[in-house]
Amino acid sequence: MTVKYTKEHEWIRIDGDTATIGISEYAQEQLGEIVFVELPEAGTPLEKGSEAAVIESVKAASEVYAPASGEVTESNPDLDADPGKVNADATGEGWLYKMKITDAGELDDLMDEDEYKGYVEGLG
Repeated sequence: MTVKYTKEHEWIRIDGDTATIGISEYAQEQLGEIVFVELPEAGTPLEKGSEAAVIESVKAASEVYAPASGEVTESNPDLDADPGKVNADATGEGWLYKMKITDAGELDDLMDEDEYKGYVEGLG
């Protein structure tokens, strides 16, 4: 299982040809208390870099972009009732959606965990 990160603070965990997508700890800290999430429906095709979801916090609304192209297979059903799961466990129970990746080569330009940590530190 591989985890990669985008400069927009999404993470993608790849397991075979299925990927789980969410936002990073850094992103959820910047957003503050999350009050609503709008997730893509199963069957939705996504292009890398296109808007995939919207997260609303008490501070602002923020788009979540697809880190790779593919088709959504599932959205996290628990977030409708409890969007705060993203704050509590952004890289675990607070995942946003899953997708079947159509071009694994698109993952090559994403950052690994160490590169992402360095990127975030450079933002401060």
